[in-house]
Amino acid sequence: MPRPTKCRRVCHFPPSLEFYPLQEGEMETPVILTIDEYEAIRLMDLECLSQQECSQWMEVARTTVQRIYESARKKLALALVEGRPLLIAGGDYRLCDGQAGCSSDSCFKRMYHQQYKKTKGVCMMRIAVTYENGQIFQHFGHTEQFKIYDVAEGSVEHSEIVSANGSGHGALAGILHALNTDVLICGGIGQGAQEALAAAGIKLYGGVSGEADEAVSSFLKGTLAFQPDVRCSHHDERHGEGHTCGEHGCGEHCQ
Repeated sequence: MPRPTKCRRVCHFPPSLEFYPLQEGEMETPVILTIDEYEAIRLMDLECLSQQECSQWMEVARTTVQRIYESARKKLALALVEGRPLLIAGGDYRLCDGQAGCSSDSCFKRMYHQQYKKTKGVCMMRIAVTYENGQIFQHFGHTEQFKIYDVAEGSVEHSEIVSANGSGHGALAGILHALNTDVLICGGIGQGAQEALAAAGIKLYGGVSGEADEAVSSFLKGTLAFQPDVRCSHHDERHGEGHTCGEHGCGEHCQ
């Protein structure tokens, strides 16, 4: 019986999940780069880490990192040489939440976790809302603030506004993950951000507008109006209804 695959720790979920050649013509079969392969490329080619350092960061053996890296480089070469679309999805990974095992001072999630140390009780739910002047901000990728609500026994016990500090859309889901968020209420949101939230175990209620406090109140009453299929249009045009780019192989215990 084969040994189960160990989840690779990933700090940065990719901000863009789809890359397409500019030339017109029939669409080629896409190359699928997994999330853990993306992380190996980021760490070794962009951050200039050695294989040993990368293995420590991803919490797997150096030989495993070598195999992941070689596979990733071959896929990138294939996409470039043959002009094929490159999609990033799937793999065996767990997202870093800035807490256990994270020792890098440059990890933005670690900084958020240290700055907002208020822990979440065992029976408490933490809700985040994209926020601007009391209203639900309508573009997740450009939100500058979240309003965080701690809920126990159906009522809000504490709330505070957390700045996103100008983080790009690729980092916003990571911020919510570091803050131990259970639920996000927002307006519009792209497919990449949705996948990052899903990987972090954060339940999404998108397509919501109006006052943030009222939305949370409606959510707690079970009457919140939201769009379960909220998505960005360019993803639909490229992929079509029901397309799946890959599978996350680790399961909920690794999130």
